[in-house]
Amino acid sequence: MQKVLSTYLFVSHKLTPELLAQISENGFSALEVFCSRAHFDYGSKQEIQALASALEANRMTLSSLHAPTSRDLSATRESGTPLSICEVERVRRIEAMDELKRAIDVSEELPFSRMVLHMGGTRETADPRKRDAAFSSLEHLVLHAHHAGVTLAMENTNSEMGDPAYLRSFVDETRLTGLRFNFDIGHAHLADGPAEERLEKSFAPLRELTASVHLHDNHAEKDEHLPPYDGTIDWNAAIALLKTAPCEDLPFVVELKEKFGADAPSPAEQLAAARAAFDKFENAWSV
Repeated sequence: MQKVLSTYLFVSHKLTPELLAQISENGFSALEVFCSRAHFDYGSKQEIQALASALEANRMTLSSLHAPTSRDLSATRESGTPLSICEVERVRRIEAMDELKRAIDVSEELPFSRMVLHMGGTRETADPRKRDAAFSSLEHLVLHAHHAGVTLAMENTNSEMGDPAYLRSFVDETRLTGLRFNFDIGHAHLADGPAEERLEKSFAPLRELTASVHLHDNHAEKDEHLPPYDGTIDWNAAIALLKTAPCEDLPFVVELKEKFGADAPSPAEQLAAARAAFDKFENAWSV
């Protein structure tokens, strides 16, 4: 099982060769890079080439990118104008598409196989106009990604338009056959309903088209992005569920959130915790 780490853990830091070396030293052989210009400027050929060199030096690969969720106003900002493929306003929708295309175009210098993206923002409500906007956006993006050798994987979130059943019906009704899903198990644990049914309810609509999985934990109250086994997810049940996916070699990506504060563990300690959690997951998978 390839150990893949999402750089979301360090999204508030610049993605430097030194940081990549530290990630490699903790046993991760591949990355999912989160596209934020303050973290990794996916529009800079120089930064793309620097990342490619650092990956090669540490014998790592780029497994996937996470699409930008905001349009940074400068390379030193950590956040900016929200980006959504569901924008009803045409100018803003085209702006979002253009930004996602820039991220896909990283593959020209540095090949990767998947880009994970969200169906709008964290509170995106279901609306026929937004659905039409998303179809217009994705019709272009799927084609652009196909030519680049990249698969787009829509992620389940806790918004109405990110609901697994909504995502599956969208793909079925629009017949956008190039779309796949990224199953986020932490988000699924926050879904409505009895705890023992949430994962199955979320995974069922996505199962046959799932192309990758985000691993993180929480206490079923907020999106904490904790290491697996640090929250309340039943990981034995989760593994049994994930093994029902038709894809026999699902990429598993640990996607954690950095802890801050006086008592927060160091980045090195958080990396070690991520590796320990992945090892525990891998051992349980092998049983």
